[in-house]
Amino acid sequence: MTESYSERGEIREPAVAGAFYPNDQVVLKKQIRGFLDNVPEEKIEGKITALISPHAGYMYSGQVAAFGYKLLEGSGFNKVIVIAPSHRVHFHGASVYNKIGYRTPLGIVSVDRDLCNRIIAQNGMISYYPQAHTQEHSLEVQVPFLQIVLEEFKLVPIVMGSQDFDTCRVLSEAIIEAIKGERVLIVASSDLSHFHHYDKAVSLDRIVLEYIDKLDASGLEHDLKNGRCEACGGGPIVTSMLIAEKLGANKAKVLNYANSGDVTGDKSGVVGYASAVLYESKGETKNKEIERAGVGLGLNKEEKMTLLNIARTAIECRIKNQNLPKFDIRSDTLREKRGAFVTLHKHGSLRGCIGNIHGNKPLYVTIEEMATASAFNDPRFKPVTEGEINDLDIEISVLTPLRKIDDIEEIQVGRHGIYIEKGYYSGLLLPQVATEYRWDRTTFLEQTCNKAGLPKNAWKDRDTRIYIFSADIFSEEKL
Repeated sequence: MTESYSERGEIREPAVAGAFYPNDQVVLKKQIRGFLDNVPEEKIEGKITALISPHAGYMYSGQVAAFGYKLLEGSGFNKVIVIAPSHRVHFHGASVYNKIGYRTPLGIVSVDRDLCNRIIAQNGMISYYPQAHTQEHSLEVQVPFLQIVLEEFKLVPIVMGSQDFDTCRVLSEAIIEAIKGERVLIVASSDLSHFHHYDKAVSLDRIVLEYIDKLDASGLEHDLKNGRCEACGGGPIVTSMLIAEKLGANKAKVLNYANSGDVTGDKSGVVGYASAVLYESKGETKNKEIERAGVGLGLNKEEKMTLLNIARTAIECRIKNQNLPKFDIRSDTLREKRGAFVTLHKHGSLRGCIGNIHGNKPLYVTIEEMATASAFNDPRFKPVTEGEINDLDIEISVLTPLRKIDDIEEIQVGRHGIYIEKGYYSGLLLPQVATEYRWDRTTFLEQTCNKAGLPKNAWKDRDTRIYIFSADIFSEEKL
């Protein structure tokens, strides 16, 4: 790599060398090697998929970080995706640095541009936003450790501008789709609580560590959002947990925890640091494949194919500004008034989902309307373009009528979806959402409250109305 690449902005130059860590190659190597040598030998019985690592100055968090990076010596990883939070720039979604290289005092690490671009192509929320990377320390400080413990590797640097669950889900799905068939390590960069007294910090951090230990990504995201715990890189942690579970991880281990008070002795306002590993344990069975959600409602294969064809035709006609053809619907089942949702996926990632829970129109008409709404009116996504049509997989959920319940024991995860109302707030989650994320009944209720914009325990309130429903779920891919 020549200096001309750097001059053209193709190589990301170090921003915090000499501040967060030594700018001298020899001194930096010696410091990191010293951290690693202080870590007791530990063997993880299983396949490592992800690390969680702190990102403060090395004098504060370097020793904690070394507990995770020590495990990578001799691991053979040659591709690493580092996911870090943005501290300097506010933006929505995630930014993937897809230029040539990433420089530290130890040399230039090649960026896996092909993998970067595959991730970017998965979803409009993911792009390359240069300002997100220029001064961001939380990603940079991970790279020298990787350079020491891995002989040769390519880097995928990702900075998250927003850290809500939707962004975490979109990014995790994009990465899973992009890395299919490849052995890749995920590193989530995060510190924990900031500037509390020592005892308060330890209490807050313990909550985060318990969620990591349980591999409970949705629970962690919920409590981070509601202020029950803190982690400046909560989004990267949640995203890495979602990815790791999809890759087969069934275990997590917190390797080391400390805070700045343990280093400086000043316990008046500390920052928490943890190192953890997510892995697939050899001694246990892998996570079960996601069971088929929903129920059968008597639709035969031909009727399902008809509905899927109506949905695709409606989207294509709208894109091409053509009139929708008149469908010859002879099936009484398709003429029944039923609620339904149409969900669009692109390369495995959500691309739109809108539905009507009330069966006030014939089913085939509902599908036609919800298909175009999902493609063009879901506020979370840009309208579908003609170039995306062939990449879409259409999923339909035909709903049973809502049924109000007074006892949550009636909710069967995998069979039921939930609809919650309280005052002006309401939210719905389909049956397949709970099975996809492996939620139990309580988590399913909490996440439905979250979807409604309510506190997670609002389902317990006397004025909250809880409804359940089932759905016949089928898609082009799986029919």
